[in-house]
Amino acid sequence: MDNKKRCAWVPLDNPLYLQYHDEEWGVPVHDERLLFEFLVLEGAQAGLSWLTILRRRENYRAAFDNFNPQKIALYDEKKIAELMQDSSIIRNRLKIQGAVINARAFLEVQAKYGSFDSYIWNFVDGKPLVNQRKNIKEIPPTTPLSDTISKELKKKGFKFVGSTIIYSHMQATGMVNDHTTDCFRYEEIIKG
Repeated sequence: MDNKKRCAWVPLDNPLYLQYHDEEWGVPVHDERLLFEFLVLEGAQAGLSWLTILRRRENYRAAFDNFNPQKIALYDEKKIAELMQDSSIIRNRLKIQGAVINARAFLEVQAKYGSFDSYIWNFVDGKPLVNQRKNIKEIPPTTPLSDTISKELKKKGFKFVGSTIIYSHMQATGMVNDHTTDCFRYEEIIKG
């Protein structure tokens, strides 16, 4: 174990969580597939811990055609029933159906705006918001901006995109840097 200072929410005894924090969380994402993956996984997390989802991430990639929205948009009831039998993912019908609905909405956004990336990043003028949180108690579950994005996505037909889920998505995909200022990743991400 190294002596690097990390955000207090990271369990230091969990290599999977450490890797996620150190390599992914808060890093700006512009890859369409990965943006969609995070959207589906954040929705799957609703009511659960992120670690529960992280442990199943590879299973989700296998079950959901590596988060290819074109393929997922075509899922029918037979495919949904098949996924409901897959114990390697969270077997919640509404969340699985939500992933299919979101794939269709994602494709519509891509068609209208050129990419989901340009659409979603436009909410932050194309660059990450850099917060200066000193401790995790200062990190809110939602913000006025996540409220706005949530409402806009719901208008476009997305499911499982409440403000808390959207703020988590913004943090995960680097739209906002919510690493605490004492975390070694805070400055690294700012420097890019």
